Amino acid sequence: MQHLSKLLEIEDSQLAWVLRLGLHGLRTQLQEALKEAKTDSGSSACQELVRELDQLLQPQKSKVITPPTWEEVFEPIHLELSGEQKLKHIADALLADQELLQFIGAYKFHSNNDVDLWNEIQRLLLRVPEKLAHTWRECILAEASQLGALEDKLAVQQFGFCRNEHVYSGLQGSVYATGLCLSNQVGFDPRLQVETRGGELDLLAGIVSVCLKFIDIDTCLHHALKSVDRFGVRSLNSESEKSKYVTALIDRFQRVLITTDADPAIALRARLDLDEAIHSLVYLPPCDRFSWWGKLQQEARRTLDSVVEKVRDAGYQVQIRPLWGTYADIYTWSKDDLQLNIGGVPGEVSACLRVCAKINDEVIPGRVLFRSSSEG
Repeated sequence: MQHLSKLLEIEDSQLAWVLRLGLHGLRTQLQEALKEAKTDSGSSACQELVRELDQLLQPQKSKVITPPTWEEVFEPIHLELSGEQKLKHIADALLADQELLQFIGAYKFHSNNDVDLWNEIQRLLLRVPEKLAHTWRECILAEASQLGALEDKLAVQQFGFCRNEHVYSGLQGSVYATGLCLSNQVGFDPRLQVETRGGELDLLAGIVSVCLKFIDIDTCLHHALKSVDRFGVRSLNSESEKSKYVTALIDRFQRVLITTDADPAIALRARLDLDEAIHSLVYLPPCDRFSWWGKLQQEARRTLDSVVEKVRDAGYQVQIRPLWGTYADIYTWSKDDLQLNIGGVPGEVSACLRVCAKINDEVIPGRVLFRSSSEG
């Protein structure tokens, strides 16, 4: 163990990083095995080994960021009162923040253990403006450290993507929980049946992969895809709705692949359909446009620009128009819109599900979610 500790202490060593990653994996495997083998003769020794790994992997406390204002957010904690859910008071503090509530609505946490609660808290913060989410994450990590739970950036679940991106950290110590990262070392969702190609198609494959993974892990997701159900926003907790939406999303991605080398106008239609499917994956209330989720969806939408240029180069007259702002100003450009009574600003668009497009003389209407201005 002496040489393990010595190597792990070298901060800028690639070898130390590889070792730490391997030890994290070993610890995770042992913890999962212990859940299924509680009566195993080696259970006690295995638990001691996990504790030794915890000590080995514990980061220097000096690296924990403690925002100067965290005391203003949380009540003082008493470690001796910590129960099964050490993080519950953190979740309660989130729901007491009026600024946060305008983005998440009347939310209720449903996790019954700290591991799930940590991920539920972090996924909730992906839906609010990134600046607010960052402030809360700093406060949460500082508070968790008072409970003996320290940030662990390497204990993460990896989703296949076109680049590497840290989404949120895990925890180690008194609470062990995994975080999340996007990785170009992990394949895209196998349901897409696509390998890395390079360029925009990899970005779209990565975004669709993330959508599919979140559908599997986040019970708060809904869809508003017109081809599946034009009359409302439906929860994906329903296996029927989930199956229909996932099938439609994958089919639209496959059509993009098939039409890549087709007539540019045909390729554009396929991309518009895929963009609609991606943006029709929504939360209630809809995510803020400057949240992590909002930016991910907008990143997909920006890829339409290059397709539009190809269509114009082929001699077509093309315009696309994202629909935002006051609903009274855009409704003539949209069709089959859906009215919400939560989130957003009354009288304004809450989510642009589909952009309005014009190809030569043909107008293809957009579609939005909007908040009524006549609520009272």
